[in-house]
Amino acid sequence: MAVTGTPGHGPLAGVRVVELAGIGPGPFAAMLLADLGADVVRVDRPDGPGLAIDPAHDVTNRNKRSVIIDLKAESGPSRVLDLAERADILIEGYRPGVAERLGVGPEACHARNPKLVYGRMTGWGQDGPLAQRAGHDVAYIALTGTLGMIGRPDEAPAVPANLLGDYAGGSLYLVVGVLAALHHARENGAGQVVDAAIVDGTAHLSAMIHGMMAAGGWQDRRGANLLDGGCPYYGTYETADGGHMAVGPLEGRFYDTFVDLLGVPELRPARKDLARWPELRETVAARFKTRTRDEWTAVFDGSDACVAPVLSLREAPAHPHLAARGTFVDHGGITQPAPAPRFSTTPTSVRGGPALPGADTADVARDWDVPRLTEDDD
Repeated sequence: MAVTGTPGHGPLAGVRVVELAGIGPGPFAAMLLADLGADVVRVDRPDGPGLAIDPAHDVTNRNKRSVIIDLKAESGPSRVLDLAERADILIEGYRPGVAERLGVGPEACHARNPKLVYGRMTGWGQDGPLAQRAGHDVAYIALTGTLGMIGRPDEAPAVPANLLGDYAGGSLYLVVGVLAALHHARENGAGQVVDAAIVDGTAHLSAMIHGMMAAGGWQDRRGANLLDGGCPYYGTYETADGGHMAVGPLEGRFYDTFVDLLGVPELRPARKDLARWPELRETVAARFKTRTRDEWTAVFDGSDACVAPVLSLREAPAHPHLAARGTFVDHGGITQPAPAPRFSTTPTSVRGGPALPGADTADVARDWDVPRLTEDDD
């Protein structure tokens, strides 16, 4: 069986990462680093991370290696510090102060490795009135104003799974932060702590909207704006078979193509006439209900009308465009998104399936030259 974390593929080949096991945004960030070629060693707890999923199917642990260390055991912290001494990046997602109490906080790690980039992933951040409070994605994005933007105006805000907070506002900002800090460490020889908070990252994602609101181009309420479903030619419509089509021809020439193919060319003037938007919405909705999703897909195929079928997770990998690009891959019997983005000189790949807890202890001990990695070595 191939070793999941062996270096040699991707732009981060040679970078060593220690991931203190958790759930949600931390593991996803570490997966992204692993996808990019880093040698990621996940430090699993003896009782598991707490996520109710078979480890063999946890795609966020692909391309990694795993060791088991009990941080509450007397020798546990020293084993993690041995890894941190040899690492470039460490990622943890505990509540503020927990890593310090366990003996593996930034001060202890930097005493062993001053160049280490210490990435901290939390919802509320390392300080502030809510820093010690429990929470999950939906609460974090609620306070930033972004959750309140999503959904119909006459319904409760729509929950965007945990993609907006955990992964976009959390994981991706943590990865940007630790890679920027790694560049600094290699240029200046000094590591640092990266405080990645989901509330900060999610708020940052709304920068353009705040600018538009300041300029008077965005109303602070759902379903009243160009990009939040308020515009009748930017949204989704149900088809005759209960499917949906996504519509987004914002530019004039694309809009003209859209109404022509939809069969309502008389509505061309309604694009800029806000008084006619209710009529436009009703007419477009009625037209889409006359055919199935696949029939409308065929109508708009090959055009610049900016219309696409709304596919399910199981349908998406078979779409001709995504299939041609290899956007999804099959590995170990699991269909999953391929690593992204793509690199011309240092291509990435799914090198191995999810790391099983503790399966790589001997290999990591050898490759990282950590002689006391297992309890049996005491």
